[in-house]
Amino acid sequence: MEKTSEKILVVDDEPFICEILSRWLTLTGYECHKANNAEEALAMLSAGDFSLLISDINMPGKSGIELLSMVKKLFRDIAVIMATAVDDRKIAIHTLELGAYGYIIKPFERNEVIINVANALHFRALEIEQRHYSEGLEQIVLTRTEELREAIKRQMKAEEELMRSRAETIQRLSTAAEFRDDETGQHTLRMSVYCFLLAQKAGLHPQRCELIRMASPMHDVGKIGTPDNILLKPGRLTPEEFEIMKRHCEIGYRILANSNSDLLDIAASIAWTHHEKFNGQGYPRGLKGAEIPIEGRLAAIADVFDALTSDRVYKKAFSVDKAVSILEEERGKHFDPELVDLFLGSMDEILRIKEQYSDEKRKDNRVFKQA
Repeated sequence: MEKTSEKILVVDDEPFICEILSRWLTLTGYECHKANNAEEALAMLSAGDFSLLISDINMPGKSGIELLSMVKKLFRDIAVIMATAVDDRKIAIHTLELGAYGYIIKPFERNEVIINVANALHFRALEIEQRHYSEGLEQIVLTRTEELREAIKRQMKAEEELMRSRAETIQRLSTAAEFRDDETGQHTLRMSVYCFLLAQKAGLHPQRCELIRMASPMHDVGKIGTPDNILLKPGRLTPEEFEIMKRHCEIGYRILANSNSDLLDIAASIAWTHHEKFNGQGYPRGLKGAEIPIEGRLAAIADVFDALTSDRVYKKAFSVDKAVSILEEERGKHFDPELVDLFLGSMDEILRIKEQYSDEKRKDNRVFKQA
């Protein structure tokens, strides 16, 4: 009989039983060892790489059931078959519940022993394979989970970098417009914070509020396409010149539109609609009421208030009281009445923003003109 790699330990206080079982198993091809009690068996199991234990139940000292319990705790990869001269169903069930793979009754039949041993070793191999598979699967899950976490971190970092890049693009475009106009750079900054505050007061989603804050500085980017003789004219524009000036809304929209970016889409909307009026008398399209997107209605209020309360080459700044009076007068005409009420109701916060980003606090104090 061809030998196998399986080592079996037979434990019985009767030497004859150990001898007969060992002979049968050796002839079947197994490597078989013998022990006469539980203590000797535990010592041998600790020193050797056994696959199967066949143990008598009734032995001096520790019983076979005690040995079974210890083996299942200390050597989880060893299969156990219990042997007894007493055919007791309750004991048999109890040993199986403790983890035994089989239960054989003395006097033994050789074929019964060989079949029980083969079955026990087979199920042991399946259990080990299943456990290794589960452990491997668990490790794969842990590895993939960590990989997923890292991928999410990389994605978040990429999105943050993209957002910073877009914000920088907006700032550069806004600065380019500032250099062609006579408005201070602080105007675009104040306006963006006014828009952000008003969007919050209007109950917009925080993410949309932030997009409006980042997009609103580009409201006049279309002035890049306005001729200098009109853009920088110190006096009143003629009707023909004003028609050309009004084109900056559409130019700004064309610069920013048709992007895959929500940020640039909102910037395009603000550039196109911040000169529309609630009563339909604005430009460039004469939109009315809710036809004007909310970001355009927000920007109109913020833009006009900052223009009224800031110095320009063609006028001195109005007092806050006068600016408030003009906003109230234009309620429902130039401005969305609900939004202008929210703006005026937040005047303490508005004035703190105005002070925080005042022109005097800007080192590069360039003076520009509001279209």
